[in-house]
Amino acid sequence: MIMRSWLFVPGDSERKLEKARDNPADALILDLEDAVSDDRQDAARDMLTGYLQDRTDRSKQQLWVRINAMDSPLALGDLAAVMQGVPDGICLPKPYSADDVNTLANYLSALETREGIAEGSTRIICIATETADALLRFPTYLDGVTQRLTAMTWGAEDLMTALGATENRVPETGEYDAPFMLARSLALATARAIDAEPIGAVYSNFKDHEGLAQECHRDRRHGFTGKLAIHPDQVPIINEAFTPTEQEVSWAERVVAFFEDNPGTGATSLDGKMLDMPHLKQARNVLTLAKALTQQ
Repeated sequence: MIMRSWLFVPGDSERKLEKARDNPADALILDLEDAVSDDRQDAARDMLTGYLQDRTDRSKQQLWVRINAMDSPLALGDLAAVMQGVPDGICLPKPYSADDVNTLANYLSALETREGIAEGSTRIICIATETADALLRFPTYLDGVTQRLTAMTWGAEDLMTALGATENRVPETGEYDAPFMLARSLALATARAIDAEPIGAVYSNFKDHEGLAQECHRDRRHGFTGKLAIHPDQVPIINEAFTPTEQEVSWAERVVAFFEDNPGTGATSLDGKMLDMPHLKQARNVLTLAKALTQQ
């Protein structure tokens, strides 16, 4: 399943959980971390476990759970509870390095055995930039991180606090400021290097639909494959931005057809545009994505 939109849903709100059933998000991230106070953790765990057990058909919408950070005393209890509901994956916040992701993977192996779940089937997405340390430890992901890590995203809000910054965007333009662009670029490059899906960060001004659309298109141009959402109304905008347009599909079809009709061609041109093997590969990627989305 292609996951363009990942919607955070508070794990202790029955109303929002029920409403999310009908949201067009490709994946829900049922949240036990920032959205749930410590005194509501037990109630939220029970609610999410029941929600997961009630929704066994994940063909149209996957269900992931954001647990508390690995250095929190709450993390293992989160996992022990929600794994009873067989989530599609776990969202790990605030990892310091790949070691935290690998530790989570080990816990998942044990809990999958306990629940009779196929080993290795529970995947991981990590929010890789929420601590200052994490920015310096991206190389650890290149040295044997678990194959469960199938997506990587980044976060600017917690990182702003970690760096002691007062803002994370340039006031005049709304673009991310230099330290946060660094975090974004490192997450994108690392995800691609380990063959994980790079997912764009949340757009916190949920009422600014135009700004969200612009950032989605920028993310997609740079290589991200989806985006996190913090409000239900953001999801349709994200889905549209990360779906190839008719014009893109038409151009990709022409590029593929041109190379197939001219075997052995290297660098060439079409409609005045230079083409070579990377353009052919990208065209095929567009067609594969478009076809997969029509089958969802």
